[in-house]
Amino acid sequence: MLKIVEDGIETRALAAELCARLREVRQSVCAEADTIAKGWDSALQRGDFRARAENLALYLAMRKRDLTEEQAALSMLGLSTLGRSEGHVLGTLDSVIAALCALSGETPATHRRLHQETALARQVEEDRDTIFGADPAGPDTRIMTTLPSEAADDPAIVAALIEAGATCVRINCAHDGPDAWRTMAAHAHKAAARYGRDLRVAMDLAGPKVRTLAVQMPASYLEREKKSRLKKMRHEGQDPMRAGPKLYTGDRFALVRALSKSAETPQATLSHPELLAHMSVGAKLWFDDGKMSAKVVDCGPEGALLEVETARDKGARLAPEKGVNLPGVALDIPALTGADLRALDTVVEIADVVGFSFVQTPADVRALQQALAARLPAGKPAPAIILKIETDLAVSNLPRLIVQAGGAGPVAVMIARGDLAVEIGLIRLAEIQEEILWICEAAGVPVVWATQVLENLAKEGHPTRAEATDAAMAQRAECVMLNKGPHAPEAVAFLAKILRRMDRHYSKKSPRLGPLRAWHGPQDL
Repeated sequence: MLKIVEDGIETRALAAELCARLREVRQSVCAEADTIAKGWDSALQRGDFRARAENLALYLAMRKRDLTEEQAALSMLGLSTLGRSEGHVLGTLDSVIAALCALSGETPATHRRLHQETALARQVEEDRDTIFGADPAGPDTRIMTTLPSEAADDPAIVAALIEAGATCVRINCAHDGPDAWRTMAAHAHKAAARYGRDLRVAMDLAGPKVRTLAVQMPASYLEREKKSRLKKMRHEGQDPMRAGPKLYTGDRFALVRALSKSAETPQATLSHPELLAHMSVGAKLWFDDGKMSAKVVDCGPEGALLEVETARDKGARLAPEKGVNLPGVALDIPALTGADLRALDTVVEIADVVGFSFVQTPADVRALQQALAARLPAGKPAPAIILKIETDLAVSNLPRLIVQAGGAGPVAVMIARGDLAVEIGLIRLAEIQEEILWICEAAGVPVVWATQVLENLAKEGHPTRAEATDAAMAQRAECVMLNKGPHAPEAVAFLAKILRRMDRHYSKKSPRLGPLRAWHGPQDL
């Protein structure tokens, strides 16, 4: 333990004690990092990624230790507290140790490694422009926007997004098909040429997301619905069964292998019925991106009975094609589905970037790399990979995922906050998204800030105050993803303005001491 709590401790004595302590830290961190990095050797085919992997290993080793006491002492001496060492771990340690040596009266080593703050940051910027497009006149953070299905038939939709400031358009392979995807990409490139934009096309694989398929609603639930609503739905040509039953806290429903018309409770089938075998009494499931949660109260070979635990006061609908999350359940499902493999035939043709949904292990990354290599024309480079972090296991494996992908080609990491929040819980989300940002900075890879960014603005035409603050926080990432909506071009333009303002004040975690313009005038009372 350091003796920093003693009143009146001399600067020289404190510096000497800290110097000895940080030398011990450096030695143990380097030894542990060397072991970590050796385990990654087989994945490091790209030579220029090795230095990044080594820095990541050093950061992981250092962050296993609690250095808060040492930070307080370093702050007392007016030195770096190591809190901004992500991109240059060893350089920061060596610089701080050298300063402590000088303060303690010891001659610093002359062969120490200089504090190279810009080297890794420059590589991240280069990869950002490679993956998401260069934009010298725009904000430092790039903007990716999702194309709706209508974009295949209306090139003006794509043009408006690119004119507003998007440098990357996202095509979701869960919808539409190859012909529509090709048309969307063609519209995007034509608009980019018109506006002088360096554009990238990203294609997201649907992945093995668990969804509800068919829903069976008993007559009693139809009777419970307000007759006015049912009449309106039928007048508008909507099928009440398609909308699904509205459930409230305490209601029960079943997940089954096959629907039964005689059932007295609502039923739904799953896109992956094999998961029913993994159900256990007390297990908790989330539906429709967390809008409803339910616990298993009974289970058997044909299905599971669930009881709604949380839902909005006005109820939540159990409808077809809604996502289902099973936090804590190890899903033995391949990360690449048959639909994904078919989509890759078009991905290698038109995409600059491929989004890897529900990736969880290095083996998943290798499977994608092999599938891409088998489809690429001779001499054509593989598209960059975006690792979409959506599960607790993906968070745990993040360093290994980055090295496996980055060791072969350009890679970015998406903080997919929708599914991730459901999987790990909202309470953990803010903490984990910060830690992902730090890990990626240490690895020298770009980050995509995603899910519900300016959602109200894109869909309703008016942003909330919380959305504006979230958009400002997104400036610490290299790219922000916006979803589709009738007001998406306004959302892109609004986001670009916020990002430019925040560029003046922050670079990652570091505040920039530019002038505070709100108080330039006289301050006399």
